[in-house]
Amino acid sequence: MIAWLRTLAFNLVFYALTIAIVLAAPLVALAGPRALRRHAEGWARAQGALARWLLDIHVRIEGEIPQGPFLFAAKHQAMFETLELAWRIGAPVIVMKRELTQIPFWGRAAQRYGSIGIDRAGGADALRAMLREAKEARRAGRAVLIFPEGTRVLPGETPPLRSGFAGLYKALAMPVVPVALDSGPLWPRKGVKHAGTITLRFGTPIPAGLSRAEIEARVHAGINALEPAFSAD
Repeated sequence: MIAWLRTLAFNLVFYALTIAIVLAAPLVALAGPRALRRHAEGWARAQGALARWLLDIHVRIEGEIPQGPFLFAAKHQAMFETLELAWRIGAPVIVMKRELTQIPFWGRAAQRYGSIGIDRAGGADALRAMLREAKEARRAGRAVLIFPEGTRVLPGETPPLRSGFAGLYKALAMPVVPVALDSGPLWPRKGVKHAGTITLRFGTPIPAGLSRAEIEARVHAGINALEPAFSAD
């Protein structure tokens, strides 16, 4: 019962705050990209603070978070890490499904922030468009964040990486930092959220220039390091 009440309180406060932040984003964007990134960071930090105060959910960081132009490849179990990783990494360009960039107000702000929309049904043309936008991020010296499994997965699920990841890795020629996490049990897609600690484990950077088979195998193992079948703990 307490968990349900905490979840309700969080949802009411967080989504009311989110509406205000999203509606204000177009005005903030007029002040330039840096102002918009600080605005987005405030949103992400607000989520973390509300999670601590209302849900008793805390975050444990394992490993070093390198700064600069790295390609961060993360596990994706909950909405939580989308915002949490954005501010932990330092305003990276985020690769996301194109439908999200078409949401009124929010989608426009996401594009100004520096998101890359993927059209999953777009084939080779969509992939080339994604790579062009990602290269612009590299030239700007920004990190890039991708969820290489393509969508949120349930705890314990370890699907193969989407084909677009290997193309992005090759085109960017940036070291990859795999990020494992275990947000799913505490932050399910639907229903009640549970108190506890979410671990974000940043792996050792993997160098650029590896073969597709090797980079996919190493990243797949790295992002699933907290899954029972992969963990050595």
